[in-house]
Amino acid sequence: MRLFDKICVITGASNGMGAAEANLFAKEGAQVILCDIQDQLGKSLATDINESGFSANYVHLDVTKEDQWESLISFITKEFGRLDVLVNNAGISSSGPDFLDTDAFDRVMHVNSRSVFLGMKSVIPLMEKQQKGSIVNISSVSGIIAQNYVHMGYSASKAAVRLMTKSVAVKYASKGIRANSVHPGILPPMTTSQGTADPEVRKGMISDVPMGRAGLVEEVGNAVLFLASDESSYITGAELPVDGGLTAK
Repeated sequence: MRLFDKICVITGASNGMGAAEANLFAKEGAQVILCDIQDQLGKSLATDINESGFSANYVHLDVTKEDQWESLISFITKEFGRLDVLVNNAGISSSGPDFLDTDAFDRVMHVNSRSVFLGMKSVIPLMEKQQKGSIVNISSVSGIIAQNYVHMGYSASKAAVRLMTKSVAVKYASKGIRANSVHPGILPPMTTSQGTADPEVRKGMISDVPMGRAGLVEEVGNAVLFLASDESSYITGAELPVDGGLTAK
C-alpha cells in the first residue's frame, strides 16, 4: 500500500476532486483526515470510507480561518502525534459575467491563495520537527497560461499557489519537506463554477484540449497520490544500500 500508516490531511474533501483523493488515499492505507465546510457531505464520506474497512476522520475547516487551522493541528498532534501529508485541495472557481469585479478578485484570492499559505504555515513546524513531510498544492493550468473564460483573479490565485509552492520547496528541502503543485486542465465543473459550467462554453474550452476531452478527478488524484507517497521522495542525506533500497539517515 503506497500510503500505509501515513496521516494525511485533504482540504475541500467532501466532494469532487477532494473526495476522489480521499477515497484513493484511504484505499492505499492512509489515515485520511477530511476537511471541509460542507459537514454533512464530509461526515457521510468519512462514514463510507470507514465502513469499507479503511480509516477516515472528518474535521470542519474553513481554510481561510487561521484559528481553525490551529485547531486542526491541535487535533492531529493529540490524536496522531504527526502529519505526513497535506493536500491543499480546497478552492473556488471564478468565471462569472464580470471579469473586472473587485469582490470576485478578493474572494478568489482569499480562498485559493491565502488558504494555501495558511495551510503550509500551519503544518511546516510539525513537519520540521519530524524532518519529513509532503505538501501537495492544487493549482491549475490557469496559473501558467492566460485564458479568456476565467476571472483574472482566478489565474492570479493559482499562479500564486505555484510560486508559493516553489518557495517552500526551496526553503524547506533541507528539513525533509517536499512541496509540489499540481496543475489540472479542464475537469468536470466545480460546485462554484458559473460561466465555465455552461455547456456551450465548455464545448469551446474542450476544443482547445489536444486529447479532445475533459480530465477526470481520478486522474488528478493519481498524480497527487504519487507526490504524497514515498515514491516521489528525494531525501536529503539519503544513502543507497547494497540492495538498492532507499534508507534515510
